[in-house]
Amino acid sequence: MRTKRYKRVVCNDGFSMSVQAHSTAYCTPRGNFADEYTAVEVGFPNNREELLKPYAEDWDKPTNTVYGYVPVQTVYLIITKHQGMSEGELPVGVPNPWTSQE
Repeated sequence: MRTKRYKRVVCNDGFSMSVQAHSTAYCTPRGNFADEYTAVEVGFPNNREELLKPYAEDWDKPTNTVYGYVPVQTVYLIITKHQGMSEGELPVGVPNPWTSQE
């Protein structure tokens, strides 16, 4: 089964994180190529981010864990907090005024 792997998100202040949504990720809906996701999996940020804390699999290792079912609005807030997105990809449903989604 094919899945889409999204390129790591890098923010303008240097913060970065993986944002994924597919059949094996902790996302809603939990499937491949959904029309729109309402929650996504965030993984392995390069710095601690307090907005992710409620979703942490292991908050004691904040840069070495995944964060399941993070609402897309929270991902938007994190990127905004870190001065916008300079590179990477976001699943459909995550508000993205920084880059065009193809």
